[in-house]
Amino acid sequence: MFRLFILLTLLVPGTYLYLRINRLFIMPGYKILFAVIFMALFLMIPLSGFFMTSATNLFQKILGQISGYLLPFFLYVFLAVLVYDLFLLANYFPQWVSLELRRTFDYRLYMFLAINVVAALVVIGGAINLNNTQVSHYEVSVPRKNSNLEKLRVAFVADIHIHSGVPVSFIEKFVTKVNELNPDLMLYGGDIVDDKNIHPELEKITGLFNQIKPRFGVYGVLGNHEFYRGHNDGAFFRQAGIVLLNDSVAQVGESFVVAGRFDEHFGKRKTIQQILGDSIPDLPILLLDHRPTQLEEVSKTEVNAQFSGHTHNGQLFPFNFIIKNIYELGWGYKQKANTHFFVTSGLRLWGPPVKTTGKSEIILVDFKFE
Repeated sequence: MFRLFILLTLLVPGTYLYLRINRLFIMPGYKILFAVIFMALFLMIPLSGFFMTSATNLFQKILGQISGYLLPFFLYVFLAVLVYDLFLLANYFPQWVSLELRRTFDYRLYMFLAINVVAALVVIGGAINLNNTQVSHYEVSVPRKNSNLEKLRVAFVADIHIHSGVPVSFIEKFVTKVNELNPDLMLYGGDIVDDKNIHPELEKITGLFNQIKPRFGVYGVLGNHEFYRGHNDGAFFRQAGIVLLNDSVAQVGESFVVAGRFDEHFGKRKTIQQILGDSIPDLPILLLDHRPTQLEEVSKTEVNAQFSGHTHNGQLFPFNFIIKNIYELGWGYKQKANTHFFVTSGLRLWGPPVKTTGKSEIILVDFKFE
C-alpha cells in the first residue's frame, strides 16, 4: 500500500517530467525510444516493492538496488527541469537565449545531457556521503549534582536501519570508529533494525555490536521501525548487548542516570514526569527519545541532555526544509533552558541508499560535570 501511495504521488511530477523532456526530442523515433525507456525506469520504482518485500535472489537484489537509486535520480532530474523552466520564464522578455538557438539539435542535446549529468552527480555524491561516516563532536557543561564523575564521554547513534542490503563491512567500520573514540557510554536512539528477517549474517552483526564495550555500558530505545517490523520484543538488542530502556530508568552507580522513552508510535508511553518519578537520585540525567519532540516539556524537568534521531534531516534535499519546519530541532544541537538537545541525521537511512542532506553521523559528546 505504501508503494502504491509512492506511485500515486510520483504521477504528477513524473508526467510533468516526461512531457518537458520529451519536448527536447525532435525526431519521432527518438520520442518513442525516450518514452519506452522513461516508462520502464519510472515503473521500476514501485514494481520492485510490489513484488519484493525482501530480496531472495540475485535478480531481485539487482532490481532493488537500481530502483533505490532511481528515485533520487528522478527527484533531481525533476528539480533540474524545474530550474530550467524558471530560467525560460525569466528569459521570456530579455531573450538571453534566442528561440532560434533553443530549437537547434545541439542546444537540445546539451540541455538533455546537462540535466541528466547534474542529477547523476548529485546522486553519486549522496551515495558517497552515505558511506562516509563522520563524527559530530560537542563539548557541554552540566551540573555535577552528586555525581562521582568530573566528565563523561558519550557516543550516540540512531537510524542504522539494518536490513539484508546493509554491508557487514559498514558495521565493521562503524564499530572500529566508535572504539577509536573510546566513549565511556554508548547510546542507541532507535530504528537500529529495519527488516523482518534483519540480515542473513545476523550473528556476525550482533557479534560486532558486542565489541563495543564502554566503561559504563550500552543503552538504547526502540524506534518506530522496530514496531513496524515486529522487533519491539527487543531480541536483537539483547543479542547485540544493548540494554533497552522502555519508559524506564537505569542508574549507573553513583555517576549518572540514563532514561529511555517508548517511541510515540507506541501510543501509550508514559510522560517524562512518570518515568523519572519522585525518587530519582540527584545525578546528571541523560534521556533517550527516538523522535525530537516535546522539547519544551523536557526542558522543564531535571533532564540534562536528550538524544534523538528519526528525522534523517530529510535525507534528500530539499526535504530538509520540511523537517526544519516540522521539528523545533530537526538536526544538530540546541540548548533549551538547562537541557541540551542532540539530534542526529542518522548513521544510515531508510529507503534510497543516497543521503544529500546531513551526514552519516556518530554524535560524540564530552560532558563536563561542574
